Amino acid sequence: MRAEMENIADSVGKSLKLLGQRMDWDTAPHRLEEMNAMIEDGDLWSDPARAQKLMRDRQMLIDRIETYKRIDRELKDNVELIELGEMEGDEDIVADAEKSLKALKDFADQKELEALLDGEADGNDTFLEINAGAGGTEACDWAQMLQRMYVRWAEKRGFTVELQSEEPGTEAGIKSCAYKISGTNAYGWLKSESGVHRLVRISPFGKGTRETSFASVWVYPVVDDNIEIDVAANDIRIDTYRSSGAGGQHVNTTDSAVRITHIPTGIVVTSSEKSQHQNRDIAMKALKSRLYQLELDKRNAAINAQHEAKGSAGWGNQIRSYVLQPYQMVKDLRTAHETSDTQGVLDGDLDGFMAATLAMDVAGKSRAEANADD
Repeated sequence: MRAEMENIADSVGKSLKLLGQRMDWDTAPHRLEEMNAMIEDGDLWSDPARAQKLMRDRQMLIDRIETYKRIDRELKDNVELIELGEMEGDEDIVADAEKSLKALKDFADQKELEALLDGEADGNDTFLEINAGAGGTEACDWAQMLQRMYVRWAEKRGFTVELQSEEPGTEAGIKSCAYKISGTNAYGWLKSESGVHRLVRISPFGKGTRETSFASVWVYPVVDDNIEIDVAANDIRIDTYRSSGAGGQHVNTTDSAVRITHIPTGIVVTSSEKSQHQNRDIAMKALKSRLYQLELDKRNAAINAQHEAKGSAGWGNQIRSYVLQPYQMVKDLRTAHETSDTQGVLDGDLDGFMAATLAMDVAGKSRAEANADD
């Protein structure tokens, strides 16, 4: 087997080993049997939150087991086919197997990255907030472009996207919006998107000049029902108001929108897409998630530094730059990962940026752990 293919096979083998370590392969089948037995318990669904968490954890374990088996099987099959083709002098067999092995490496690399999403809340669903920053109407339009970008990214992954609130811009775009995005590792993937995003382009509003706009993105995990977050009644102020909108049948005609302010921290959350009762429940869950994020920040210096560095949505605080004029380039200022496919990024092709940030964070964590051991 050629040296290149040997190196690829070795890389896939290393990814397989890491996946096995992360899921504790030796005990995985036994844990799955235990979960299956728990599901058959007739009393399980008397506690819906516990049942849903068990079902989610079970599906995650099943996916990991199937992924491990697939990579192991395809690695062995393709190596054997290459060796067989070389022995028989059949170049077609060798070429097909080498192509499959290269594709397997890409798949294994992706799954290896996903396996590194082992933070305390990485597996949770997530809230995503977008706020227009400096730049007036231009910024509101940019915030709406980001809104579309993240919705498309989530839908491509098969995640469930629920609009929590939205405030339209005065002339165009949106001033702010909030979503709940549900799916495996939704928070783990999206958490690296928190920060200020900068856009440079020719103004689409008749000015004909090059404009710079800013919008901030904030991501925080949905709190599992088994995590207790106490919110004292005298620490919050609840306001109801009439939702603003562009008009039409979906605009509220009663004061059903809800705004909750957490007085000690100054955190404000809103919900305006449902009935007042539903909006109150949604906003309270969002508040608990924000408070939980604060606790995560206190225990994780890296995350804390990231949020402190985010600052206001303006110059000097951006994490990513999107340039549409005079050239086309999207560049992450933390990892230096970049692409000239600006339209692809704005259509939701964000995996490369997320993977680069995740790999950087894991490398930094590994160095920190190594230094602590010295």
